[in-house]
Amino acid sequence: MKRARIVTLLVVLSMMFSVSAFGLGSGRAYASSHREAPSIIADPTADNTDVYAFVSPDKPDTVTLIANFIPFEHPGNGPNFYQFDDGVQYAINVDNVGDAKAHITYQFRFTTQYTKPDIADYNDGPIESIDSANLNVKQRYTVTRVENGTATVVGQDLLVPPYNVGVKTTPNYEALSNAGIHDLSDGSKVFAGPADDSFFLDFSIFDMLTVRKLPGNAGGGVDTIRGYNVHSIALQVPMTRLTQNGAKPAAATDANAVIGVWSTTSRQTTRVLQQGGKPSTGSGDFVQISRLGSPLVNEAVIPSGMKDRFNNSKPADDAQFLSYVTDPALAKALKKIYNVQVPPAPRDDLVAIFLTGIKGATMPPNVTPGEELRLNMGVPPSANPNRMGVLGGDMAGFPDGRRLADDVFDIEVQGVAGAAYPLFHPDFKPDPLASQLGDGVDANDVPFRAAFPYLALAHCATDCENSATGANLAGIGGQPSVQPPVAQVPPGSSPGMPKTGSSDFFRIDHLADIYGLVIGLIVVFAGSVLFSGLAIRRKAVDRRKG
Repeated sequence: MKRARIVTLLVVLSMMFSVSAFGLGSGRAYASSHREAPSIIADPTADNTDVYAFVSPDKPDTVTLIANFIPFEHPGNGPNFYQFDDGVQYAINVDNVGDAKAHITYQFRFTTQYTKPDIADYNDGPIESIDSANLNVKQRYTVTRVENGTATVVGQDLLVPPYNVGVKTTPNYEALSNAGIHDLSDGSKVFAGPADDSFFLDFSIFDMLTVRKLPGNAGGGVDTIRGYNVHSIALQVPMTRLTQNGAKPAAATDANAVIGVWSTTSRQTTRVLQQGGKPSTGSGDFVQISRLGSPLVNEAVIPSGMKDRFNNSKPADDAQFLSYVTDPALAKALKKIYNVQVPPAPRDDLVAIFLTGIKGATMPPNVTPGEELRLNMGVPPSANPNRMGVLGGDMAGFPDGRRLADDVFDIEVQGVAGAAYPLFHPDFKPDPLASQLGDGVDANDVPFRAAFPYLALAHCATDCENSATGANLAGIGGQPSVQPPVAQVPPGSSPGMPKTGSSDFFRIDHLADIYGLVIGLIVVFAGSVLFSGLAIRRKAVDRRKG
């Protein structure tokens, strides 16, 4: 009996170790700003990650609106690659009045078709066109423009580009991605599909604001999101289709020049699971479950007990969150950890940046406070963009809209520290550290495209030449991160177990796979020990009965 108890204890300890290894690994891999609220963590296909709004640099009579979804898409997560959710209503909202209400909304609904349900793979040959017969999984979508309550379908049966599987499956992925650009009947262009995650940040800041190389403006950071993809929806809309009066703003001072932008996702109130492998069905009204305007607001400003409420609320109801903006926790943390002399509460500067817009720049007339990403369409694109936006003297950058290359974390942390406070209170002298704070990551890991949709191409699922695949989990990639450089691995090689033979079935490319294998062996060993312990205990009981 004593021996059986010891064996059982070993089994329990082994299983506890296994579970702990899984749990800790998951926490390290996914503890990010992209998972901004408790409820949305369990629903990643409906999770907003970032929103961008800027005057198109090559077509300055249009505005580009981008909303990214589905955080942390590892490119190699096949054979069932990431895709838009058929049960989610994705939307990009525009307030062109300033009353914190959506007056123009573009809604997106997707449908997925398995054209070859008898095969197990994503494809059964090279995918050389967006509608290739070799592609098994195809997504199409409909775009509906809702303007002041009137809905008009402006695009339907539009194809989503396939995933960037690899050089054999998707030999010319740039052409496939560009084939996903479609014209809409309202004069806009649209793209919906896989793309590089355009956000860049060192997640060490979530470890009590750790900065690898103080004070943060000297590089040395690690882009933790390097190599990951998202699913993006991008619109390029003529300004005349966005302004309240239907005219292009004549100047930055035009009363119709400022718009507010945010994205949302919604699900129907009732979801029914079906037997026999059939997809679930939905019914009832759509309920908003995720929302995003300016970056890092829900993550860094809204307290944990209110994060789900923020995701379910509308900008017109944001007065309930005012106290978290006027006296932000981040400012207190900067004071406590780095002794930065932050401006005193209440912070009217942050109210302007996040809720009303800045007077004379991004504040519309008769504004109702609400958290929106505000863009002045009368400000032309910058000939020499500065990653620090307005703080860097570039009036065409964040918080006047948001471009893909704007370093929003550095801008926001410096803003909270008081770097912009003299704009509102000229007598205030900011702490010298305020304009030096940052995470040490100043640019995206791969270059953006020069034309719409501007997003960088989705990273490849295998070791492609133009891919940063595995940069985070395996330390490899085709292009180095801007800060700091990452050691390169020759194409076709990978850390861990070497590739052998012609089959990829037993190939292990990432350290995470090795950890999983080790943990799996531990679980198998624990199970065998468990059964051995039970057998020993059974024999002991039988002997005692005999």
